[in-house]
Amino acid sequence: MIDAIEFSQRLIRCPSITPAEGGALDLLQETLEEIGFRCHRLVFSEDGTADVDNLYARFGNSAPNFCFAGHTDVVPPGDLNAWTFDPFAAEIRDGILYGRGAVDMKTAIASFASAAEVLISNSGFSGSISFLITGDEEGPAINGTRKVLSWLEQENEKIDVCVVGEPTNPTRLGEMMKIGRRGSMNSIVNVLGQQGHVAYPHLADSASHRLVRMMDSLLAEPLDDGNDHFQASSLQITSIDIANPTENVIPGTAEARFNIRFNDMHSSESLKKWIKMKLDASAGGAENYEITVRVSGESFVFPPGLLSNLVADCVERVTGERPEMSTTGGTSDARFIKDHCPVCEFGLVGQTMHKVDERCRLEDIEALVGIYQAILEGYFRKSQSS
Repeated sequence: MIDAIEFSQRLIRCPSITPAEGGALDLLQETLEEIGFRCHRLVFSEDGTADVDNLYARFGNSAPNFCFAGHTDVVPPGDLNAWTFDPFAAEIRDGILYGRGAVDMKTAIASFASAAEVLISNSGFSGSISFLITGDEEGPAINGTRKVLSWLEQENEKIDVCVVGEPTNPTRLGEMMKIGRRGSMNSIVNVLGQQGHVAYPHLADSASHRLVRMMDSLLAEPLDDGNDHFQASSLQITSIDIANPTENVIPGTAEARFNIRFNDMHSSESLKKWIKMKLDASAGGAENYEITVRVSGESFVFPPGLLSNLVADCVERVTGERPEMSTTGGTSDARFIKDHCPVCEFGLVGQTMHKVDERCRLEDIEALVGIYQAILEGYFRKSQSS
């Protein structure tokens, strides 16, 4: 039987820093094949990006197909000297598992594998269980989940529901699950002016002054006040760069970067139009600046329904706490999966993800196995009775 804690340790010991596979997908494939899964390794490429290895595995041939999605890639550990233990040693001390990926999210993969094996071994169920695991969630997300989903469509491989194992709980297991995510878009604004002497401003056109006015116009009023499922949308200026070390020169160019995390009261297209309207007016015309926009994902929400209620019921049964159904936090690959089937997210406590000494409690791993097992049993029981 798959021991979720021991399997978590083995996965953490694979140094799978994006986009390196690091042996993690090899280990997962080997483990899943041993319990009867058919595995497909999918390497995708695109000009200007690194090749990325992905895994799709399925047990069973019939519908419905319950999918678990996640990623084996991890962020770099940072300063190794700041860690209490080697970030890829998977040390256990006082009931705590340390290591890069202990929270985000190799333990969730191990927990679902353990839960799936229990269901496969102990009961005959009608349907299929699958894993969609990428090595490109922490990176640009170009050659990962999105392309695996396209491959599934080409192969007429349908997933009916999906649980993503990202760390969803702020402080304790059972506190929160995700039923949607805010959209995210990043913009770079380059302002064009005319350089000149600070003593003769009438002979120059200050790019810095224009940029300040432009950014002020974006911040003048809130985008919205939020709604029943989402907090208010947020625009954050992340960088202002004048690149002018000289005290007596009016700069002729200036650059700013900003991010918008937006709820379902907006789309990326509606925000692009809003940005253009604001900047055109404050810049004195579109000819005075250039802008590039990159959209990471649109906002989405699956209002409480069969899948989310099942997950919440199972979390409450194991932890004694009913999780808040939230849309807070950053983006995840659920933003791609939502176009294919109902999806929600539940995983471990995320307090230490991406930090030095990333860690989780062993008892939380054991509880997560129980939650995933209850979800699988409940889902297939309901599907067979309907």
